[in-house]
Amino acid sequence: MRKVVLFLHASLDGIVEGPNGTMDIEWISYDDDLAKHAENLLTTVDTILWGRGTYHIMKDYWPTVPSNPSAKPHEVEHSKWLDRTTKIVFSSTLDNIDWVNSGLVKDNAAEEIMKLKQQPGKDIMILGSPGLGHSLMQLGLIDEYQITVSPVVVGRGKPLFKGIDDKLRLKLLDSKTTKSGVVCLHYQVQK
Repeated sequence: MRKVVLFLHASLDGIVEGPNGTMDIEWISYDDDLAKHAENLLTTVDTILWGRGTYHIMKDYWPTVPSNPSAKPHEVEHSKWLDRTTKIVFSSTLDNIDWVNSGLVKDNAAEEIMKLKQQPGKDIMILGSPGLGHSLMQLGLIDEYQITVSPVVVGRGKPLFKGIDDKLRLKLLDSKTTKSGVVCLHYQVQK
C-alpha cells in the first residue's frame, strides 16, 4: 500500500509559515544540500496533495518557468516534473482545477486518501500545505513525516503540529545535517 508522506520545512521552534502567511518562509536555510535532499524525496512519489492556497501559488508560478529566460535548469526540470505528476487539490470552495494531471476533492477527504493509497504507484506527498497537513494529521492519515529543521527561531506563525488530541508516536527512520545546519528528519508514524 502506498504511504502518505508530509514534507515540510520548519524552524527550530516548529513554525512552518511565518506570521505573514503562505510564502513567509524566507527563513529556510536553503542550500545545495537541502535542494538535493528535496530532489531525492520527490523521486519517491508520483502524487502530490495540496490545499487550495498552495495550489494557487504553485499553479501561478511553475507553469510559467519553462518560458522564463532567467529560470535555472533545476527549476525547469522541477516544472516539468510537476506537470507529469498527479496533483490532487483538497478544497470545498473551488469548482474546478485547470492544471494538467490535476484533480479536485471537495469532500470525503479520508475516503479519497484511502482510495489513493490502494492504487498502484509510488508514495503520495503533501508538499507544503500545512493546513491540509493538519487536517490529515487529525484524521490519522499521514504515514510518514519528512521534516527539515532550519537553525532559526521564527517566534510566531503556523505551527508544524496543530489540533493533535492524542499522542502521536513516531519512529525515527533517518536523520542528516546539511552544511548550513539544517537537520533533515524522516519519521514513521507508529500505529
